[in-house]
Amino acid sequence: MTVLEDRIEMADSIGELSLDMMFEWLERMPVPEGYRVEIVGGNIFMSPQRDTHWEIIAAIYDQLRNKYPRQRVKSDVRIDYPGHLNGFATDVTLLARDAEKNDRGLWRYQDVVFVAEVISKGTAANDYGLKKAAYARAEVPVYVIADPYQGRCHVYTQPKDGEYATEMKLSFGDSLDLTETVVGLTLKTKDFPRD
Repeated sequence: MTVLEDRIEMADSIGELSLDMMFEWLERMPVPEGYRVEIVGGNIFMSPQRDTHWEIIAAIYDQLRNKYPRQRVKSDVRIDYPGHLNGFATDVTLLARDAEKNDRGLWRYQDVVFVAEVISKGTAANDYGLKKAAYARAEVPVYVIADPYQGRCHVYTQPKDGEYATEMKLSFGDSLDLTETVVGLTLKTKDFPRD
């Protein structure tokens, strides 16, 4: 058993485990450069930032930046979401105009209006499962999954009662028309690379 596992087990057994505690432990550990760390459902995931992954993130980020100020567009910034120990470092997040940090200095999930995740093989189940459920529960209006293995984007909108009411699938190369959503623009995917 590692020191981290031992501490988590100890804290969990006395009911004190929190996201802040887990992230504090992670900050003291040597996370390899080029890896992203998230806590999903109380489990710690480290995934490598591959070139394909980064190119898609950058393409989405750049298109959002053409319309929104830098302060509203985030990448790999911790935001805690509803559910059991969900501290996500989303690939791309768009915040509402009047977004505020909470009393712990973190952005509030209530102010998130758009999330984009780019699939990694090791964490794809999170993006399609637990994270999608957490975003729906948080009522994030638009959630996009870019999947370079399928060469497809999945667009989820209209969150209600912890689920997304609509799903649209588009191939890389097609444009994601989000003009009728809070995002208010069309995302071009023609330059999204495939794995």
